[in-house]
Amino acid sequence: MVATNEGQPADHGSAGRALVAGLGFGAGEPAPPASPVRFPDGGAFRVEIPSVEGPGPLTAVLDEIETRGLLVHRVSQGSGVMMLSDTEITEMVDMCDRAQVELCLFLGPRASWDTGAGRYTSAGGLGTRARGGDQLRYCVDDALRAVELGVRSLLVGDEGVLWALHRLREAGTLPADTRFKVSALIGPANPASFALFEGIGADSVNVPGDLSLAQLASVRAAGRAAIDLYVESPDNLGGYVRHFEIPELVRTVAPVYLKFGLRNAPDIYPVGEHLRDVAVRSGRERVRRAELGMALLDRYGLLEQASPRGARDIGPLTRLPTPA
Repeated sequence: MVATNEGQPADHGSAGRALVAGLGFGAGEPAPPASPVRFPDGGAFRVEIPSVEGPGPLTAVLDEIETRGLLVHRVSQGSGVMMLSDTEITEMVDMCDRAQVELCLFLGPRASWDTGAGRYTSAGGLGTRARGGDQLRYCVDDALRAVELGVRSLLVGDEGVLWALHRLREAGTLPADTRFKVSALIGPANPASFALFEGIGADSVNVPGDLSLAQLASVRAAGRAAIDLYVESPDNLGGYVRHFEIPELVRTVAPVYLKFGLRNAPDIYPVGEHLRDVAVRSGRERVRRAELGMALLDRYGLLEQASPRGARDIGPLTRLPTPA
């Protein structure tokens, strides 16, 4: 990654900041330091549309992106590779290649879909983690199938799965250009855990969407992996809507994927034909939400800090040594 903060002002305070200060009500919280890190292409941010669950929703999302003239770098899916046929995956890969948009698919079974009541308890929720050796193997099988069909970005919900996949990438079993994205459901909330995720193979890490700017700055200082952040998160992740913070998020957290989820929308995982209309309409609305976010960045003169269309490289990261 290129380290530079040339042209970065101290913060992106709005006109409202100065006006409120002039009224004697203060200027708000002190701004955290600016991130000196960038994507290899020099960009400070990229845009992601999550929960794009199959060829139908993807068609709608790509159509909406084109209609609105929006720059989107990545779409991600949450139902899992196992819920898509080979034909559906190949179709999605081809569609994203033509649109120059990265396709990221979630890996396999997870504890929340498995047997065992412990996952439901207040103290024992396993979320997306792989439960037992079999689920670890199933996730690896999912990864192998996905890359054979042309997928080069995989969404991972378990630290052990990530470490295993990274070792397979290092060994050449998985293509060297495969990217691993850490799910928001296990996202690290402190600098040490962020550094650990980067060390065991993460290229892109979805941190919790409710971290303050100061907390995000401390996480960013701990590593150089891309940070994924829900600017608007679904209800089951808190329902946060942080649109007005986007300029400061770009300044503080770069390189960052700005994710536009959707509050007040149904949980559709795992999706299927029975939820097709909801998935399509929700996908289109996520694109509209992204347009609102980009309009705000345009107002602050920050759109030029986006990575170019089709960008997906993350850059050299700090890894823990893999066993011989």
